[in-house]
Amino acid sequence: MALPKLTRLELQIMDALWTHGASSVREIQERFPEKDRPAYTTVQTTVYRLEGKNAVRRAKKISNAHIFEAVVTRNAAQHRLVDELLGLFGGRTQPVMAHLIESGKLTLDDVREAEKALRKLAKKEKLR
Repeated sequence: MALPKLTRLELQIMDALWTHGASSVREIQERFPEKDRPAYTTVQTTVYRLEGKNAVRRAKKISNAHIFEAVVTRNAAQHRLVDELLGLFGGRTQPVMAHLIESGKLTLDDVREAEKALRKLAKKEKLR
């Protein structure tokens, strides 16, 4: 199954579910910062859209409240976003890396972790 494309608000709702687990629409809405909190009906509509995209599902019902849980994992959603970003650059990672370096968002620890991951991947490739 292809991963659904998620809007910013949908990702924020998914983050609430990934972080706190299965939740009602009211619980999801209350997890937004009070200053930027969307209306309950906005969150409800967005949760129903996520359900239509098979990103969330109704886990159970308590009284009148449906409890929703994430179907799509955080990792899968992050991979989709990174793939979309790289697609904007024709699959080239260099412009993205250059920006991360110039903005100070890429640390030496990040580079070391990336080197470890690349070495591990190279070892797997040799074993094939």
